[in-house]
Amino acid sequence: MHLKILLPFRVFAEHEDVSRIIAETSQGSFGILPNRLDCAAALAPGILTYETASADEVYLAIDQGVLVKIGSEVLVSVRNAIGGIELDRLREAVEHEFLELDEHEKNVRSVMAKLESGFVRRFMEYHRG
Repeated sequence: MHLKILLPFRVFAEHEDVSRIIAETSQGSFGILPNRLDCAAALAPGILTYETASADEVYLAIDQGVLVKIGSEVLVSVRNAIGGIELDRLREAVEHEFLELDEHEKNVRSVMAKLESGFVRRFMEYHRG
């Protein structure tokens, strides 16, 4: 399989001859072998594992995203990815960087929603008067 891992502004990694991929979704982990049917999956923050003919298993910490397999092409598009460190430190990176970022984003979205609703309410009052 040909695996390409995409970030919003660049290609994070690209590998030929990938023999298997293991990814995490909100429902659990699943594996992809070369002859698997085409599929798409929403990825949860976690560890993406893949194996190539020239290397042992490679582990990457990934943020939420999407995986699409079409034929022998596998595209993984995620918001952020971290590689090159030990597996136990990758799990910590997922917990600290990606999951905490999601909490921060929820807080920001909540504040923005309150600002927007206040703006709309004042605009409607101004428009009526």
